[in-house]
Amino acid sequence: MDFNVNVFYDEVKAWISQCNQMAIQHGMHSNDFWIWITRSIGEICDKYDNNKLVVMQFAMMYEWLSDIYHNR
Repeated sequence: MDFNVNVFYDEVKAWISQCNQMAIQHGMHSNDFWIWITRSIGEICDKYDNNKLVVMQFAMMYEWLSDIYHNR
């Protein structure tokens, strides 16, 4: 692996916190929320050169958020 996994998971934790703030601020039903989600995921994946672990981690996060959205 060509990056520090601990640093990456610290970034994942920070992203989850930001995600929670965006949900509070905009609501999960808003376009602003989902635009931020997709943009920020893309930026992080690009930052790590689309490393398979990173892509899979954020695919799982997106699916998790989508499940929450559809089950409300």
